[in-house]
Amino acid sequence: MLKTFALFALTAVAEIVGCYLPYLWLRQGKSAWLLLPAALSLALFAWLLSLHPTAAGRVYAAYGGIYIGVALIWLWLVDGIRPTGWDLLGAGIAGLGMAIIMFAPRT
Repeated sequence: MLKTFALFALTAVAEIVGCYLPYLWLRQGKSAWLLLPAALSLALFAWLLSLHPTAAGRVYAAYGGIYIGVALIWLWLVDGIRPTGWDLLGAGIAGLGMAIIMFAPRT
């Protein structure tokens, strides 16, 4: 279970970096060279998703729950905005949903 969570968290970071760097270029006037590491990060994101052994649709659905939590950590650490109690409640609900999807008994 810890391995699955760590893989999801790493996947989320790769996706966020892949989207954040073009944001910096488009919205904050940073160098277009940021698009190169952004593309590499998004390729890493896609590859990491392929490492999960279960059905792709289930992985994508469950990944969404972890992504929300990692995005809030990014909000705090990178953007300097502390998540609210409502943010944390929403992330907790999403995390519970992820756990139900990933770890429910299968027939």
